[in-house]
This record gives sequence, C-alpha cells and structure tokens, in this order.
Amino acid sequence: MQAHAIILRPQSSYRLIAFAPLVAALAFGFCVAVSVHAQTVPAANAIASASLPDAPSPQSVDPAQQPQSEDVTVRNSPRIFLQDQEAIWTSPVRLRPRDLEWLAPLALATGTAIATDHRAMSQTVSRNTAFNNANINVSNGLIGGFVAAPVALFAIGRLKQDEHAQETGILSAEALADGFVVEQGLKLVFWRERPYVDNGRGGFFQSGAGFDSSFPSAHSTLAWSAASAIAAEYHSPWTQVAVYTGATAVSLTRVLGQQHFPSDVLVGATAGWLIGHYVVKKHHKIRLH
Repeated sequence: MQAHAIILRPQSSYRLIAFAPLVAALAFGFCVAVSVHAQTVPAANAIASASLPDAPSPQSVDPAQQPQSEDVTVRNSPRIFLQDQEAIWTSPVRLRPRDLEWLAPLALATGTAIATDHRAMSQTVSRNTAFNNANINVSNGLIGGFVAAPVALFAIGRLKQDEHAQETGILSAEALADGFVVEQGLKLVFWRERPYVDNGRGGFFQSGAGFDSSFPSAHSTLAWSAASAIAAEYHSPWTQVAVYTGATAVSLTRVLGQQHFPSDVLVGATAGWLIGHYVVKKHHKIRLH
C-alpha cells in the first residue's frame, strides 16, 4: 500500500469553512427580504459588498516552506479540535469577494426555502403520525451509523495496521465534533420553532425554542460532516455514493418526519459538508493512490 503526504496552503484551507458559521445569518437575511417583499436590489448590493468565502482546491507547495502540521493521532485530537473551532469562528476575516460566485446563489436558495417552509410543511409533507414516526426512526438509525463509522474505521485500521483507515476514523470524528459545536451554537442564536409548533410557522428568535431549536438541523449537520470527511479520504465511487446517499436520506427523513423545515436541513447539510472537507484538507497526511 502506497501513501503520500498532501501539502496544503493554510490560508486556502481556512477560507473553506468560513461559510459554515455565516450561512445561517445570510440565509435569514434573504428570508426577511423575501417574506416581507423588501426591495431585492439593495439587498443584493449589500451582499455583493461583503467579503465571502471560497472553496479552493488543494495546492502543492515546497515542503521546505510549509509549516509542519500535527500528526493525526487520538492524542492530538483535542488540541486540533480547539484549533479548528478557533479557525471556524474567526474565519470571516479571511473572506474574499470572489466567494460571492457560489455563496450568493446558495444563500438565495436557502432564503427562498425559508420563505416557503410553512407551506411545504403544512401542505406538502404528510402529518400522518405513523408516517412521521417511521421517518424519525430511519433518520435516528442512519445518524447512529454515521456516529459509529469513525469508531469502526479507526478500529479496523488498528487491527489491519491500515494508517489510512485510522486517519479517516480520527478526522471524521473530529468533523463530527466540529459540526456539533457549530450547529449547537447556531441553534442558540436563531431559536427557531420546530415544524410541529404553532402550525409549522417556523418563527425565529422564539425563546421557547431554547436548546431544541430547529435551525439548523443537527442530524443533517452531523451526517454531512462525517460523510464529506469520509468521501474526501476515500475517492471510490461506491464510497461516495454510499456516504452521500446516507447523508441525503438523513436530511430528507428529518423533513418527512416533521422534525425540521427544508431550510433547516439545507443549511445543516451545507455547513456539515464544508466542515468535513475543511478538516480533511487541513489535517490529513495519508491518501491512497
């Protein structure tokens, strides 16, 4: 088995996840504009004037000029986790105007989803209790699989002396931890009511929502964090299809279970995908040919 180190440019990696903590705020801004029929041109101009993140590809540099990063080990994980959290929440200082090319369309789509959430949950998604509960059970089972996957990968790697599997297990676990902190932080900011509260109106900044806030979806954030980290390490088409199908199913069943609005899972999935890719791009050292 051959492996080689991937050398990345730190500033590019940091900007990759800048979107994660900002997407909720931008999406909510779009929601307000759409919902109250505010003028869209000033809103677009305001967004265009902001510095937004990009998602750069890895770039090779001279190893002699590249600072040494910490080894991917269980022992180093707590320190790396804290470094990642600092990078996530301070990432706005590294935003760039060119990131508008992909951020603006996604933010607009999210805002449109928020504006139509009530209609989707009250008129489109079934409220049959048995149907909803079946989807809730599926989503809980699938997220359990994503939480267990890092442990399984690390254990298999240890048993088979497979450093790549061990690294994937550690980094996907770190992505899950980063995703959990991000989505919990955003929940406490937006305090959105669940679809089963107040006839699915999805009000924001409702103190009653508390820790059970709907925005963004925890299940979606965690599933996509783990899925994108695993997919970034293993490029097999079968692996890609398996993990992303599972993550999509988690997001879909949260909506069909009347647990989250479509915008909740869209924002959660986006944040999770970005976090998972950031963790791997920033820290991984081993990749199979």
